[in-house]
Amino acid sequence: MLQASQVLSEEGPLVAEALPGYLPRADREAGDLDAAIRHATQGGKRLRGVLVRHAAATFGLDPELVMPTACAFEMLHAATLVHDDLPCIDDSDLRRGRPSCHAAFGEFTALLAGDALIIGAFEALAVQAETVDAAAAIQVVREFAQFTGATGLIGGEQADIISEDLPPDADLLRYIHINKTAKLICAACRAGAILAGAPADGLQTMTDYGMAVGLLFQVTDDLLDVTGDEAVVGKPVGADDEAGKQTYPGVWGLSGAQEEARRLAAEAAAAAAELPGETEFWTSLPDLVVNRDK
Repeated sequence: MLQASQVLSEEGPLVAEALPGYLPRADREAGDLDAAIRHATQGGKRLRGVLVRHAAATFGLDPELVMPTACAFEMLHAATLVHDDLPCIDDSDLRRGRPSCHAAFGEFTALLAGDALIIGAFEALAVQAETVDAAAAIQVVREFAQFTGATGLIGGEQADIISEDLPPDADLLRYIHINKTAKLICAACRAGAILAGAPADGLQTMTDYGMAVGLLFQVTDDLLDVTGDEAVVGKPVGADDEAGKQTYPGVWGLSGAQEEARRLAAEAAAAAAELPGETEFWTSLPDLVVNRDK
């Protein structure tokens, strides 16, 4: 039985090793674009890629077969971080303890590197159809677009920006974080399960799990922005409050946000117990998220 921390430490490097093979390559004439793409994808635990792999394995598919999709999720996630850090959004010069992409390469190069990573993610999803059932691969492409597009991640990001300095609003907060954060994590869980041919009830359980863990991840991120150490977190802390963003501590207070984290962790653990096979990874991941430091 493998705890989530051990799975991430073993499988995260596998995703990181495979990722360069799926990254878009820029021509020499494009200057620093190629270097910026690679800079943007350095570091991190590769959680979303590991979720794709482990969901596939949970429903009986060799996780090596879904590596293109795992890398697609990592590319999309990296692109969102590049765009989030830009001066026109969060204006952050630090990411994962290193200079953010625009701080290292300039604003327009970072913007285009993020664009290239999004397009590259769809190319990787197309490659996936060569190794699994094509209909399942097409479903993953459709959901990838839906969960990350205007009614998903991008819509949540837009709501996050335009809600700055509005009064604390619990409904708006939930909308932002379901879309901005939770849907991408849920989509990663669903993608692996879909590619493995999971039955409808299993896919629903994985969906419930992914949404709970995704929201838990965001609650914890909000808490770290209040209580974290910048040297450990790897990015500026206190920025959300300074920008007037809708956050869990801002809406519910620090103790209320901590209670919500505990509730979501319990909800995820209950869903994990319903999954087939060995569930140690899924049941232990919520505690790892709650206790993460970055």
